[in-house]
Amino acid sequence: MHDFIIIGGGILGMSTAMQLQRTYPDSRMLLLEKESAPARHQTGHNSGVIHAGVYYTPGSLKARFCLAGNVATKAFCEQHGIAYQVPGKLLVATNELEMQRMQALWERTAANGIQREWLNAGQLREREPNIQGFGAILVPSSGIVDYTEVTAAMAREFVEAGGEIRYGASVTALQEHLQEVRVQTSAGEFACRFLVTCAGLHADRVVRMLGLDPGFSICPFRGEYFQLPAERNRIVNHLIYPIPDPSMPFLGVHLTRMIDGSVTVGPNAVLALKREGYRKRDISLADSWQMLTNPGLLKVLKANLRPGLGELKNSLFKRGYLQQVRKYCPSIRLGDLKPYPAGVRAQAVSDDGRLIDDFLFRHSRRSLHVCNAPSPAATSALPIGAHIVEQVGSQMQGLPIFTKTKVVRCDAA
Repeated sequence: MHDFIIIGGGILGMSTAMQLQRTYPDSRMLLLEKESAPARHQTGHNSGVIHAGVYYTPGSLKARFCLAGNVATKAFCEQHGIAYQVPGKLLVATNELEMQRMQALWERTAANGIQREWLNAGQLREREPNIQGFGAILVPSSGIVDYTEVTAAMAREFVEAGGEIRYGASVTALQEHLQEVRVQTSAGEFACRFLVTCAGLHADRVVRMLGLDPGFSICPFRGEYFQLPAERNRIVNHLIYPIPDPSMPFLGVHLTRMIDGSVTVGPNAVLALKREGYRKRDISLADSWQMLTNPGLLKVLKANLRPGLGELKNSLFKRGYLQQVRKYCPSIRLGDLKPYPAGVRAQAVSDDGRLIDDFLFRHSRRSLHVCNAPSPAATSALPIGAHIVEQVGSQMQGLPIFTKTKVVRCDAA
């Protein structure tokens, strides 16, 4: 019998496991991951940005977790010898409408407590000769890192502190009883006194395994990237983002300096026809049927029909994709867009047809489930893990089977 079982070997699962082990060092803990290594899905397919928290509603979990996570991620990297850089982010306005939207972002960054600097067109040109725009907001705290390395370091710390990881263990069924939760997997059956799930693209399915109605469904959106040729690696000095359209659910195509020195272009956002559909040809009939018969998702698709068709067109025809980035970086040519692996984002959609924008958790007596963990989840992994540990502690107050011996703050992680 384990005291805790954590399902999911992405950065949220590993952060939670590591911090649970710190908080309850005498407990038996097991992390289950269906893949052969950690960070094989969302964590290992993102842009690697250490976000500052520019876009998020003041006071939301997103805003709070991101601000704390920006500091905590850098501190964790320094403690574990993980390379990271802080080039800063430029949010570039390319017309008068975007300048108006930039003003709203300027006010939001102030409300979120983020250091920033307003640049006019001349100042933008001085910092970024290859970028054109009417103006920009500089956010100096934005950084870049390899989140797969961060997750691997969390896994090592968890195991060194006494935790156990089982890879190749796909969860097939869950049963919650009065005194325990039983977890059936492809690697055998396990039991625990408390269950935490960070299942990402399968979050809704895991909740349903316990017989609970999650009130949402996960819809996978593929984000397709390109990479610039090596000779264009110095085309920008910062992370370059467009000013987002507030009516759109995603941020738009940006230029990202990666930790290996390369530069990626992207992502777009197209509905994937498979939960782990990283390629255009990846199709699951079961996943597709489940999505396209989901009333909530159908409402979302109808409400976003025009932009959705635009994203699909740009996915199929590279020239349309190119136009998005040439708005602010006109020197990029069609031949510069080289293939690069896509990512898939797990987007929770409510049963009444809303894209759930903030972090979402579900609970039962002996379980806690991370149901929606949108960007900036990787940046926020340490404070999210600390929040989960705190929530677990609150839930266990009526379950006299644990001894809490140590508490670790997220900003000291």
